[in-house]
Amino acid sequence: KHTTLYTTSPRRPHATMSLAFDEFGRPFIIIKDAGSKSRIRGIDAQKSNIQAACSVARTLRSSLGPKGMDKILQSGDGDITITNDGATILEQMEVEHQIGKLLVELSRSQDYEIGDGTTGVVVLAGALLEQAEILLDRGIHPLRIAEGYEMASKVAVEELTRISEKFEFDATNIEPLVQTCMTTLSSKIVNRCKREMAEICVKAVMAVADLSRGDVNLDLIKVEGKVGGKLEDTVLINGIVLDKDISHPQMDKEIKDAKIAILTCPFEPPKPKTKHKIDIDTAEKYEELRQQEEKYFKDMVAQCKASGATLVICQWGFDDEANHMLMHEKLPAIRWVGGVELELIAIATGGRIVPRFTELSADKLGSAGMVKEIAFGTTKDRMIIIEDCASSKAVTIFVRGGNKMMIDETKRSLHDAICVARNLVRSNSIVYGGGSAEMACGIAVEEAADHIPGVEQYAMRAFADALDSIPTALAENSGLPPIETVAMVKSQQLREKNPHLGVDCKETGTNDMKTQGVFETLIGKQQQLLLATQVVKLILKIDDVITAGKYE
Repeated sequence: KHTTLYTTSPRRPHATMSLAFDEFGRPFIIIKDAGSKSRIRGIDAQKSNIQAACSVARTLRSSLGPKGMDKILQSGDGDITITNDGATILEQMEVEHQIGKLLVELSRSQDYEIGDGTTGVVVLAGALLEQAEILLDRGIHPLRIAEGYEMASKVAVEELTRISEKFEFDATNIEPLVQTCMTTLSSKIVNRCKREMAEICVKAVMAVADLSRGDVNLDLIKVEGKVGGKLEDTVLINGIVLDKDISHPQMDKEIKDAKIAILTCPFEPPKPKTKHKIDIDTAEKYEELRQQEEKYFKDMVAQCKASGATLVICQWGFDDEANHMLMHEKLPAIRWVGGVELELIAIATGGRIVPRFTELSADKLGSAGMVKEIAFGTTKDRMIIIEDCASSKAVTIFVRGGNKMMIDETKRSLHDAICVARNLVRSNSIVYGGGSAEMACGIAVEEAADHIPGVEQYAMRAFADALDSIPTALAENSGLPPIETVAMVKSQQLREKNPHLGVDCKETGTNDMKTQGVFETLIGKQQQLLLATQVVKLILKIDDVITAGKYE
């Protein structure tokens, strides 16, 4: 009575359909359109999910660490991205598989929360799943593995806190921050001038940081790029860079102690909202109309002048006539400035955004020490720099490079470094890099596993093995013999009880990461472990994958 038969219907021998029979032998359908749906269940589902996730993680494995390789990704419309950043690689890869997508989300959440360590978190998740597959083959229940992993991650996070060190820094002594940012940048394409880049990032963060609250508003740090020049020409501008030029070529190109009027109203004669038509049948009427328009412009310019402004920044365009008058009145102006930039300028210069000319007054003007237009190379590319702003909190990092790909990748690298500096301002604990922290956690987890009765201890040991995958990948990418190197460093850690020993990727001759100056933020590492464990738990709990058929 209660058996469910999956048979094929007699009329269409090829369509696999899920049929069940009631007690009178009449067939009825359980799942709609079962012929077009595919379904994997039980251990097969877990195996296929693990396989998919591991293949995604394998892609990223080779781009981990200072000797990691870059990937080139071409999108459907032919755009090329060259990158080393885990989150960017996964997003551009357009992973189709549902479990692969989970790993993309995983690296994205690491990117949003911490900003750095996006490659490591995926490699770790892949290693945990590889270990889980071995345990599944032994017949251990997936939930027991997940519980063991959860216990192990708790032990590992506690161990990280134990081996972490506080990093004291203040506005005058920023060297510790620079060292940590250099570690982040060493795995990127900019590593040949990472010292300069790290200093730029740290200065930018310190300029906008609120040290008393331990908070950094990253919106105030803008990263702009311009093709041309070389990487070393990258500078930190204590102000704002606008990719615009001054509206009339004869206006002043340099304004000292500028008083800035920030307008969101257009320099144009008002247009009636309704449909209108003007009949002009004599030259006098035309002249009258022209004078009327001229009067509008004169009033507008006079109001700007009366408020004491020496520079007008407008969100909209100007009539040619208005432009001409502004030039006559020696009032430089910038037009078509976007809303986001307008807000930044207002924050930095302490000005107010003025929606109508009638509301323009001296107290609503922003002030800046210097506004100047700079030109690049032989092209007509010009940019405007607003420096020494009144309540200057906004800073801009201006990146130069040989080509567009280089600049995009530098921007991504700088974003990672800025995030690391921000995390240190938030919580100034660090652990040492080079896989040393992972090995120390692995040792701690193995010790803890000995005190656990039950099946979970196998999962905990597997977790410890998976942690070793990070130093192994680092050694592999650096051209060192991976298994020997990791075994040697791990035994040395156990012998000397020194959690600062890691893989010597740069071949400096010492394994001590403290001497090498390779640091990572504690919250970044903890987040990696917790996020990877959560995703692996999620994947292990899935035992049935039903895929709907494609739309015909």
